[in-house]
Amino acid sequence: MGRRAQTRPARARGAGVSVAPLRRSGAAAPELAARIAGLDWNGIGDALDAGGNAVLPNLLTAEECASLSAVYDDAALFRSRIVMARHGFGRGEYQYFAYPLPATVAALREHLYPRLAPIANRWNEAMGVDARYPQRHADFVDRCHAAGQRRPTPLLLRYGEGDYNCLHQDLYGEHVFPLQVAILLSRPGADFHGGEFVLTEQRPRMQSRAEVVPLAQGDGVAFAVQHRPVQGARGVYRVNLRHGVSRVRAGARHTLGVIFHDAA
Repeated sequence: MGRRAQTRPARARGAGVSVAPLRRSGAAAPELAARIAGLDWNGIGDALDAGGNAVLPNLLTAEECASLSAVYDDAALFRSRIVMARHGFGRGEYQYFAYPLPATVAALREHLYPRLAPIANRWNEAMGVDARYPQRHADFVDRCHAAGQRRPTPLLLRYGEGDYNCLHQDLYGEHVFPLQVAILLSRPGADFHGGEFVLTEQRPRMQSRAEVVPLAQGDGVAFAVQHRPVQGARGVYRVNLRHGVSRVRAGARHTLGVIFHDAA
């Protein structure tokens, strides 16, 4: 989704956009929390176990998607901007939000994390990884900050015609939460064409497997950041995952990335 690079402060490239609705400390949070609670988390867990990804349908409304897309040019909301071509990451650009996060972004982190933490803990146990994750996201962020990972990682990505994102992993430091969420803010087939979300999975001594995850505007996809456990004939083994975005054929595509660990 995004990667660490030598960054410089974000700058505005046009007239400022009002972000008052995003900055209100909780206007949309109760509704968003209820929406997240109402998802089929048993089914989501099963899908993550089976394939390393799961669609979270209708996670954001069309209005919320439009509001988030509209703030891309408001430099005050961001800590850094990355132009992908400068670093060999692909084409397009993205910006990392600064603290304090916009209310919608903060609410997504706060309310998605406790639904995903039990899955992350189960995966680590199966893979023989010692790390366990607390139930509250604030407690996990405290752990990151104590280790020097203090920079927020939620990000807003913007792609135009011909842009793409190379396959990668979002790690950022010693403490890595094993799952993350990407939310499509634009309308496929209307705002843009192409630009599919792509996952690849590499199993030991096997060819890599690629999967395209179809998303509608407002849908999220939860997926493994780096590894997931797979049951084999001789026990559990780890598979390595990467994610990216295929070339945008026409139009413009915006995505919100919700990463739960902070960066060093």
